[in-house]
Parts: sequence; C-alpha cells; structure tokens
Amino acid sequence: MVNISLQIIRIARPVHWIKNFALFAALFLTGTLFEKGLFLNVIYAFIAFSLATSATYIFNDIMDAKKDKLHPIKRLRPIASGKLPIPIAILEFIFLVFLSLTIASSLNHLLFVLIVSYLIIQTLYSLGLKNIHVIDILIIATGFIMRVYAGAFVINAHLSVWFLLCVVSASLFLAAGKRRAEINLLEAVDGGTRKSLSKYSKELLNSYVTMFGNATWMSWSLYTFFESPKASLNFWLVLAELSRATTISKLMMLTIPVVIFGIMRYEALIFEGKSEAPEKLLLTDKGLLIGVTLWIVLIYWIIYSGVSVAGI
Repeated sequence: MVNISLQIIRIARPVHWIKNFALFAALFLTGTLFEKGLFLNVIYAFIAFSLATSATYIFNDIMDAKKDKLHPIKRLRPIASGKLPIPIAILEFIFLVFLSLTIASSLNHLLFVLIVSYLIIQTLYSLGLKNIHVIDILIIATGFIMRVYAGAFVINAHLSVWFLLCVVSASLFLAAGKRRAEINLLEAVDGGTRKSLSKYSKELLNSYVTMFGNATWMSWSLYTFFESPKASLNFWLVLAELSRATTISKLMMLTIPVVIFGIMRYEALIFEGKSEAPEKLLLTDKGLLIGVTLWIVLIYWIIYSGVSVAGI
C-alpha cells in the first residue's frame, strides 16, 4: 500500500510543478505581489493548473507505457515499470481533472476555459500530435504561454506586448532545447521512442535553439526599455541633471546581462544533452540557480524597494 501511494505521487510528477510558477509572472511584474486578494487568487490558480498538468502526465504515461519501456529514463516511470496498475492511474487522472476544473471554475471563467483548452491540447498531443515534428515543439511552447496567461487572468492584469513576445520566445527556446537534448539521449537506443525526433537533425535543432535564444533576450531587452518604472530616488535624479548620458529611467535594463548569462548557460547545457527536463536543471545547476535568483532579486529591488515609482 505504501509503495502504491508513492507511485501515485510519482506519476503526478510534482517536480514539474516548478514550471507552473510562471503563473506568478504577471503578479510579480505588475508590482501587485503583496496585494493579498490577488496573491491568493494566483495561489489557487497555481494549484488548479498543477493538478491539470499532473493529469496530463498521467494520461501521457498511460498512452505511452509500451514505448516508455524502451526509453533509458522513462522505463523507470510507475506505469512503464509495472509498479502502478493502469486502473488506479485512470482513477487518479479523473480525480485530478475534476478537482482542477472545480477550483478553476470558482476562480475565473477565463481560467476555466484556459485549463479546459490546455487539457484538450495536451490530450491531442499524447494521442499523436507529439509525433509531428515542429507541431510538437509548438505545443510544448503553448503550454508555457498558457501558464503565464492563467496567472494574468485571475488578477485581470495587462500583459505588455514585449513581455508576451519574450514569453513566446522563451517557451520556444525551452521546447527546442528539450528536443535537442532528447536526440543525444535517444541515440543510445537506436532511434528512441518518439517519431518526431527522426524528422529533426542536430543542426536543425541547433538553429532553432540559437534563433529562439536570441529572440528571448532581445524581446526581454525591449520589454525592459519600454516598460521600466521611473526612477524616484534623488541619486538617480541628480545623475539625470548632470548629464543626459547618465539619465537613469530604465532600471529594468540592469537585468539584461543576467538574462543573457542565463540563456548562454542553458544553451551550453542543451548542447551537452542535459536539458530534457528543464525543471530539474533549474533545481540542480548552480549557474542557472544563481542567474534566476539574481534576476528575481534585481526585479524585486527595482519594483518593490522604492527606487522607482509607477507600476509596470
């Protein structure tokens, strides 16, 4: 019984919930992090989306059980390894979908529609779209974009077009990187378990990774240029009076070097074949941990510490 309970938790893949922290992006960047009502709404949305994502993982594992047995890593998953009976997995899937949609419907109608759409897209992905090259990357990226919108819906936040472009670019960057790393992993099993991978070459995926990586830091740079809050401390204002060259009204641009470092570090890991699970890399790679932490600290300092005025 204890082993079954453990497998029920494992198949839900709670470690992947780290990706759902994207729901907090709109709350954090609009300067409303400490508004209690909004914060609680995002917390509940995070729970609803996490339950939905876990449900899609279970459905995918049920559909892919035979193929997963051939994968060097996925063969250890609960269903593929035979440690979790399929009937129990089906019941868990139904329960998680019901609970997720119940929470979403109580929060926001748009969130409910978005999660239903996410479940449909991911179901179609598991049923065959993941075997169509390019489409598979677009669907993975769509999942990240939906997370950001889910967080924006529950607090009724406006998302800058530059920020949305950054989200789209970063999502495609992560998705292409995931496929690039999978090629290295699956070479060991002569073709692997996913048909779409046979349509990709390393060179093609390298170009995708490079293209979307460049688009990510560029769109973030434009976002910080156009959406930075105005500097308010006398120190910045005095500098502006001394010379136009020292005018500081784009404090968010201080984060650009950190973003470039993060992209460079992640690309290095991609080409080493270590990015099949981005959420695990974020928790284990020191370089990425330092970069993300510094990025968060800088944004918090700029938006919440009083060095600037006016929300983004």
